[in-house]
Amino acid sequence: MGSTRTALVTGANKGIGFAIARGLGAAGLRVAVGARDERRGEEAAERLRGEGLDTFAVVLDVTSEESVAAAAALVEERAGGLEVLVNNAGIGGRTDGGAQDPTTLDLDVVRTVLETNVLGVVRVTNALLPLLQRARSPRIVNVSSNMGSLALQTGPVMAAYAPSKSMLNALTVQYARRLADTPVVVNAVCPGYVATDFTGLASPRTPEQGAQIAVRLATLPDDGPRGGFFDDDGPVPW
Repeated sequence: MGSTRTALVTGANKGIGFAIARGLGAAGLRVAVGARDERRGEEAAERLRGEGLDTFAVVLDVTSEESVAAAAALVEERAGGLEVLVNNAGIGGRTDGGAQDPTTLDLDVVRTVLETNVLGVVRVTNALLPLLQRARSPRIVNVSSNMGSLALQTGPVMAAYAPSKSMLNALTVQYARRLADTPVVVNAVCPGYVATDFTGLASPRTPEQGAQIAVRLATLPDDGPRGGFFDDDGPVPW
């Protein structure tokens, strides 16, 4: 795998996103480190370059059309194309005061979570699809959660966050169906309950362990699965 293949990871300045960026860099890809905050993105890219990886930072706020368009233009300018897109950026949303209890659900919290976790994925994917479609073996990986599984019903009751991941999984299937007769392979992954700022570091599972499934799906062979939802153990019921 030559270093000319490029991946973009959103929300890549810390946590699972940073670990995915590191994993893809170690697999030989040039990695665009997407981050809302320019300084944090630059610092993350610098850390990875210090490990010998080929990276550059991209300011990317998935909730902003302008930011996403500028990021797509920068990726094309810096890399000339794009082979892998990992939609990792996501938020949990406020939970205080019953904000995600379905019986007292704060609809503004729902809107905020969907804006990043669902609409942000559409915004970024569609802005970068023209670049991906020029690639020989393009891959899109959406970072989801088994909390969005209607079958498993895992995790705490979070009536904004969990349904946002259900919708992301459904959206992944729609993209996969639409792109079925193209080289673009689209899947969703669950990294598991990982020690990050998002979980209050309350897990023995490391970001590196959580990132492995995303890296695997981002580097699938051309005959790999499409429109699926996977974790380390294989397909996740949802």
